[in-house]
Amino acid sequence: MTRIILNKGEERKIYDGHPWIYDNEVKSIVNGHGNNETEAELTQGGVADVETYNKKYLGRAFVNPASKIIARIYSPSKEGADTGFFKRRIREALTRRSSFDLSRESCRIVFAEADFLPGLIIDRYTGWDAEMIKNVKIEPCHPLTFETMYENYGPPSVWFCMQILSFGMDLRRERIIDAVDEVFGTYAGFVEKKSIKARKLEGLDCGDDIVLGAVPSGIIIFENNFPFIISLIEGQKTGHFLDQKQNHKILYSLIHEKFIKSGTKPRALDAFCYTGGFAIHAARAGITDISAADTSETALASLKKNALVNGVSASIKTVQTDIFEYLEKLEHTREHFDIIILDPPAFAKSHTALDNALRGYKEINLKAIKLLSAGGLLVSCSCSQALSEQRFKWMIFAAARDAGRRLYQIDFRLQSQDHPILIGYDESLYLKCGFYQVL
Repeated sequence: MTRIILNKGEERKIYDGHPWIYDNEVKSIVNGHGNNETEAELTQGGVADVETYNKKYLGRAFVNPASKIIARIYSPSKEGADTGFFKRRIREALTRRSSFDLSRESCRIVFAEADFLPGLIIDRYTGWDAEMIKNVKIEPCHPLTFETMYENYGPPSVWFCMQILSFGMDLRRERIIDAVDEVFGTYAGFVEKKSIKARKLEGLDCGDDIVLGAVPSGIIIFENNFPFIISLIEGQKTGHFLDQKQNHKILYSLIHEKFIKSGTKPRALDAFCYTGGFAIHAARAGITDISAADTSETALASLKKNALVNGVSASIKTVQTDIFEYLEKLEHTREHFDIIILDPPAFAKSHTALDNALRGYKEINLKAIKLLSAGGLLVSCSCSQALSEQRFKWMIFAAARDAGRRLYQIDFRLQSQDHPILIGYDESLYLKCGFYQVL
């Protein structure tokens, strides 16, 4: 077995739980031991053992000499990566998600390094082919329900959507799919999303997506008992942002408690709305005046479908626009809202881009705070892993200070629990979502 010997001191982060080894952290790559030790080269996607400077064992890793991340430790022991290994890891990941009802909930079942499967993401979707309801009339007071779908069309089907972001996992694709087959049994279809820029960093192709089985153009899933029509093939990433599930639910509860119960008629703006996760929950909570803005025509078309099946089409107006320009226009025309949601894409993909990203985050939050009425609710999110919770909160403070407003923090949450946070591996904590009342 080829061995990677680290530079002195580089083992500390491995002991702390971080699985990545960068090329500049490696002292030598060798085969053999003692007097028989010889220099060696790594095979792209192969396996190597990782050792400290004084040759204490640290773990076994998938390797890629063409990547800055030259090795990703997948096990503290000298185990192989056959189908049985993937079955064990997936079952362990499922145990960590025992609170999810997979008979009706969609769920991320593998979250890469946080589930000790570096570079592998698998989402499991539970739902129905959206074609089934194309002739169903949805009334405002009678939105589509899980129970109605079950009664009329039978039990839901299951689809999987997978992303592979490391060379070692890419070489073991068939074993992974076999493991999913054996752990979960029958499913309707399987999609592997390959058109992902991050694959280029590993020297992987970014070609057409791979589809196995029957995958319809749209499927209906239920999040917090609300229906959403999603596309596993055309949608961003794996089709739906499952990581915001709990935050959508909190927004629903806050709106109901702070606005609807009091009999007020709040006005809401969902900026960077994508397919409407926050906007739909706001409408279902009782808001009848919602502007949902995004740059993507495709996303807004999906939002309209989601509004229809939820019976809230009359409550949501879509706006295709550049969000920065739109917020500036709203400020110029002195518009005001009672609720503003900001859920932008990751402005910072790395720490080197963080300073520019902070300026972008601050700008949209500053403009949003100025647009909010007294007592209004700001929901501000960031999915940039490089932006820490501490710096995110500082940015919110700075935006409020420059707007001349004060904020109460009502709640602060991270990603959904099916996106587990592994202590010692900071990259697993990426989503921040703050709920603030503007004074």
